[in-house]
Amino acid sequence: MSEIPYKIYLEESEMPKAWYNLRADMINKPAPLINPGTKEPVTLEELSHVFCTELAKQELNDTDAYIEIPEEIRNFYKMYRPSPVVRAYCLEKKLGTPAKIYYKFEGNNTSGSHKLNSAIAQAYYAKKQGLKGVTTETGAGQWGTALSMACAYLDLDCQVYMVKCSYEQKPFRREVMRTYGAKVTPSPSNTTNVGREILAKFHDTTGSLGCAISEAVEAATTQEGYRYVLGSVLSQVLLHQTVIGLEAKTALEKYGVSPDIIIGCAGGGSNLGGLISPFMGEKIKGIKDYRIIAVEPASCPSFTRGKYVYDFCDTGHVCPQAKMYTLGSEFMPSAIHAGGLRYHGMSTILSQLYDDKLMEAVAVKQTEVFEAARYFAQVEGILPAPESSHAIKAAIDEAKKCKETGEAKTILFGLTGTGYFDMKAYEAFNDGTMDDYIPTDDEIPVLRG
Repeated sequence: MSEIPYKIYLEESEMPKAWYNLRADMINKPAPLINPGTKEPVTLEELSHVFCTELAKQELNDTDAYIEIPEEIRNFYKMYRPSPVVRAYCLEKKLGTPAKIYYKFEGNNTSGSHKLNSAIAQAYYAKKQGLKGVTTETGAGQWGTALSMACAYLDLDCQVYMVKCSYEQKPFRREVMRTYGAKVTPSPSNTTNVGREILAKFHDTTGSLGCAISEAVEAATTQEGYRYVLGSVLSQVLLHQTVIGLEAKTALEKYGVSPDIIIGCAGGGSNLGGLISPFMGEKIKGIKDYRIIAVEPASCPSFTRGKYVYDFCDTGHVCPQAKMYTLGSEFMPSAIHAGGLRYHGMSTILSQLYDDKLMEAVAVKQTEVFEAARYFAQVEGILPAPESSHAIKAAIDEAKKCKETGEAKTILFGLTGTGYFDMKAYEAFNDGTMDDYIPTDDEIPVLRG
């Protein structure tokens, strides 16, 4: 076996040629999306009014284990993929742990995150269908940035509804989107019917992903030649993100490495699902029993405090209902700095896996997350995104446990992006003004009954 390098790169020829559809191998399939009017599973025709037809087909596909990545998308991926798997030697040494720590780094593109993997796919299918443009929501701004890049590349109009607190906290991400030609609107806004209704009911709200989704869907369905695209939660998005896990698994196998623990941050679930999918497929088949950990913010704890029920995917109740771990579609999360994790529910795929006890979840406080982020930046030299730092916090905790027990476990976590557009968050942490808001049961709709 060759000596393991600091950074493991794949050759271009080793980049995945197909996305992996985990649902095909799941014993218990995720429950179907439900039309709230008919209470029946949504049909391809119904979904095609909101999403591009090909994406709607992917959303409903739970039989094909592999779906070919079109050549045009693979050619775009070559700009920044394959992305490296990095051995965190410096972190291991600093912690004094026998654990071996690896991370899959997705921040090596202009959007600064993994989001571009799905953005280019969704924009491609919209262009192929002959559409004028797309609408979307964005939390922290990584998704909006990625989609604006993809749309600029393909000459599509891009309209982004950005969660209001992030619009104000992260002006530079907003300006990157505008530089790529996107129209960016703080959400909730007075530009849509549902936005006005939300503002009337929650007049002091700083917004949420659920609000922004409602506005983006209304904008798409009321403009001819437009469709809605989403940056997380949906099965089609998780599918596109499996390039992360497929590359990570191939890279580690080149050097005979197999992780014992796999960790990812969890908001809607696409990056975590993308990282774990090929490993989870092996776990389901009984090939290896990986330990998989989802890490979410204590201020928006869908897995750890939510309920597994059917709920609306958006605050304005214009989208289908999904069976997922949810805090309630009217839950208004606090204005934490990990804006990409401020969603009330979780992917139906991950929700089913969690309910089947095939993975576990932990919730962590914001200040503890930023403490881990600062430590990682000082030791490994990369300033991580607030979202990614949730996974870093859990990875450090697991490495410390290995130090206590003397076990040399192999840990893999997802470093989904960089935090160079998140300096307001780091400023709040460094100034000591960051708080650790945790909602009470009365503030979580599903716990109020």
